[in-house]
Amino acid sequence: MNWQKFSQQSKSLLKLAYPILIAQLIQNLMGFADTVMAGRVSATDMAAVAVASSIWLPLILTIYGLIMALSSIVSQFAGSDQYHKIANSTYQTAWIALTLGILLIVLYYFVTPLIFDQIYIEQSLKVLMFDYLGFIVWGAPGFCLYLVLRNYCEGMSITRPTMVVSIIGLLINIPANYIFIYGEFGMPALGGAGCGIATAMVYWVMFVSMLIYTIFAKKLQQSSLYKRFYWPEYNEIKSILSLGIPIALSLLFEVSLFAAVAILLTPFGSQVVASHQIAINFSGLVFMVPLSIAMAVTIKVGFAVGNKQYQQAKDLCLNSIAIGLGLAVCTAIITLVFREQIAQMYTDDPEVIHLAASLMFLAVLYQFSDTIQVISAGALRGYKDTKAILYITFVSYWVVGLSVGVILGITDYIVPKTGPYGFWIGFISGLTTAAILLGWRLRIIQQRFTKKLSC
Repeated sequence: MNWQKFSQQSKSLLKLAYPILIAQLIQNLMGFADTVMAGRVSATDMAAVAVASSIWLPLILTIYGLIMALSSIVSQFAGSDQYHKIANSTYQTAWIALTLGILLIVLYYFVTPLIFDQIYIEQSLKVLMFDYLGFIVWGAPGFCLYLVLRNYCEGMSITRPTMVVSIIGLLINIPANYIFIYGEFGMPALGGAGCGIATAMVYWVMFVSMLIYTIFAKKLQQSSLYKRFYWPEYNEIKSILSLGIPIALSLLFEVSLFAAVAILLTPFGSQVVASHQIAINFSGLVFMVPLSIAMAVTIKVGFAVGNKQYQQAKDLCLNSIAIGLGLAVCTAIITLVFREQIAQMYTDDPEVIHLAASLMFLAVLYQFSDTIQVISAGALRGYKDTKAILYITFVSYWVVGLSVGVILGITDYIVPKTGPYGFWIGFISGLTTAAILLGWRLRIIQQRFTKKLSC
């Protein structure tokens, strides 16, 4: 290994990745602030925010996955000096995003009357939950357009605006929560549902902030984003969707797997479910580290491929996995050593703390395979090879991971049922399968591009 090249690439990659990491952590912090501030009103308000968020997040993350295709498109155009093509791709992605954002509003008002009376939960909880969703959907178009501009900037290898805009969003979120939850400054006290208004406001503020940046940033002038307006183009939209839909569905497979396991664990009691959620929540925070590296890898690999520097792209993939595994060692040690103290941050129930700490021990094991699979997937997006990610994640998560989890967790087919431990072994099995298959696919794609160069 060329250590000088490794050092240079590492610095460049981490410089690109750390603003993304901070932005992702801030997004999680906003959700945490919503839950805590709603919980100060009542347990019902906190539960309403939690349940509504569990419905909202998979929807918005699926759209996020689709829009992520833009960063690889832009980075390849930038790498090949085809800056004149970037604006059109960005506009076409914006048309997709705006359509989906408006569709979420229509979906809410169409579906709510049909299912409201069919959901058998406490009436006050149900009303708060649907009010929250009714408020937050109005922020969907703004957030979708923000994601377009974010991926446009990131595709141009500019990630700091993502971090700065997220900080602005957090600074708006907390006081807006205070105003609409508790009814300050003449506003009605909406309880947990007020978080929906606050979040919708944050979405639009983030979009406007990113819009202002992209209009005036000198670094972005070469792409001429605002010199011409582009109407929808069927072929271009079709091309973007062919890249974005597999990314969106693969994210949905992962999110829905964890949601399905939470449901399957409910017969084991609230303490088991609470322990599982604590371990999942903390693991999700740790996952932001390799995810940020993966998003930076998509940009770097896309740029190198666009510039036909295929060996550099290959080296970037290898080095990024090495960096990710090095950081995984650090996060694994922290998780292993402080797992009980981490669990105590969430609850004071001794049984929940003990079980959550045990599950975090298993989380230590899957951090390594999780790192390899997410960075490999990020590299494949840089090569614009997204369909393989879709097939591999479906097989790994739902065929392997869930099957192993169900067999070990709730049946006696192999060993006496092990409850949450079985499902977490399923997670490890699924993520390890994904790491192996995505790594194998990445090698095949790299060989194809190497052959292209030799021809």
